[in-house]
Formats: sequence, C-alpha cells, structure tokens
Amino acid sequence: MNIENLEAFVYVIHFNSFNKAADALFLSQPSITARIQSLERELDVKLFDREGRHFSLTDKGKQFLPYAQQVLQTYKKGKQQLRQMNAAPHELRIGCTVSVANYMIPELVPLFKQKYPDLQLKLVTASSELILEKLLNKEVDVGLVRNITHPHVDSVRFYEDPIRLFVYQGHPFTSQDRIALEEIGSEPIVFFECGALDWMKIHRLFDTLDRPPNIELQLDNLETAKKLVLKEMGISFLPELCVRKEVKEGLLWPVDIPSLAGITLRTNLVSLKGEGSALGKMVLELSREIDWKRKA
Repeated sequence: MNIENLEAFVYVIHFNSFNKAADALFLSQPSITARIQSLERELDVKLFDREGRHFSLTDKGKQFLPYAQQVLQTYKKGKQQLRQMNAAPHELRIGCTVSVANYMIPELVPLFKQKYPDLQLKLVTASSELILEKLLNKEVDVGLVRNITHPHVDSVRFYEDPIRLFVYQGHPFTSQDRIALEEIGSEPIVFFECGALDWMKIHRLFDTLDRPPNIELQLDNLETAKKLVLKEMGISFLPELCVRKEVKEGLLWPVDIPSLAGITLRTNLVSLKGEGSALGKMVLELSREIDWKRKA
C-alpha cells in the first residue's frame, strides 16, 4: 500500500478540504484527487461520497480512517527514529561512577571527539543510585554504573573487570603464582568497598574461613586504596583496570586466588527505554573499539 495515498486520505479528513490538503502536502488539488482514487482502487471500496464540491466519508471510509491514521503515525515515528540514530548528537550527557570516570572515560573521550568532532560532552560523577535518579529525571542521557535495574531503563553489560588480590613490590606473596584464601591470615588488608554484589561475594568467601581476615582499612575510593597499597600499608582486592599502569611498572603484583576466579566488578550502560537507545548504542559501539585489556 502506498504511504502517500494514505497521507492524502488522512490530510483531506483533517482539513476537511481537498484544496487545503493539497497545500499542506505541496501538491495540486488534482494530485490529491488522483491519490485518493488510487487508494480506493487498492482497497476496492468507495471512501467518499461526492456531491459537487461537497464530500463526506462513506461508512467504509469511517471504518478505515483510524487504521490509516495509525499506519501513518507509526511510519512517521519509525522515520523519525531512524533520523535520530543517523544524526550526530550535539551534546551527550554521561553520568558515571568515580571509578568509571577515572579509568574508562579517558579512553572513551578521544574516540568521541574523533568520530564526532562537534560533540559537546558533559560528565556527571556520582553514585550508581544517584546516576539512575538523574537518568529518570532526564538530567543525563546515559549512565555507566554498577549492575542496577529499573522498569523504565534499558541496562546492558558494558565491561566486566576481574577482581584480584594485589600486593606491593617486595611482598612475600610476589614469589608465589597463586595462594589459597586462607594464606592471607593476619596480612593487613586495605579493603575497597563499593556496595556492589561483587564485593558481597568476597565477604561471603571471608565468612567461610576459620579466622576472619585482618581488614585494617575500609575505603570507598579505589585510588586511595591503591595508593595505600603502594605505601605498603597492606594488600588489597582491586579491579584490574585501576592498577594496569602500576602492574606494568612493577610497582604492584597480582596474586591469583582460585576461589576468587570469576568474581568481577561489572559496569552497565543504562538509558531510558526507547528515548536513549540510540545514544546507548553509540556509546557501546565506540567502546568496542577499545582494547581494555591492553590499556595501561
């Protein structure tokens, strides 16, 4: 079925005039008439009763009108969505956690500016819960947060960062490829705690030990935890991404603990259902160009 014929039919009804419909569609009145006649032939029904310059909808026309309006509206919405996906945005407001701002955003921004040189970026740093609130209030376009869900939000996995034990240079554990969790014993631990499910899993592992670990410092900031390990104040369970540079320089050493295998810090990309899907896809596509495992 020809969309232009449907459009002519709906416009004639809307303006209650063939001439006004023609003006609105930048067509001649005979062209509008021809499109209506073509639609009637397609449907094999008479849509209008004509008496000279006056016309009225037939019963069949009245029955068909709401379907024509729905098809036309759906077509226009689909067309608008495609245009939005193809058009480069002028501004992108990203909400993210502190760890994302420190270790992921510096890798994403150059790609954004390379692909969209006129794009203005605005970064808002806050907790995952506050970023979700700002997203729902349309204060940010997309969020990079820990794994949270909401009925009005699309949430997809963005990155999973393995959590490992890291020790400072010269620590006795540097001579061992792997240790059992029980071997941590009385070692002073600098414990980063972000409240995510991933850290709860580590706590549950601690609960299985005969003797609880010696957590001397408990922090909510990754950079502070890392720097305290560098100062030899203790050892720490940290996401790999935040210590790549220090590991490469030989300042920190990863130590494998088999019981920790598979525990990761997950970052999700969140956007409002429907409205932010195009922007979310754009961020995901750009992130795939980054080899996170090689970043130092």
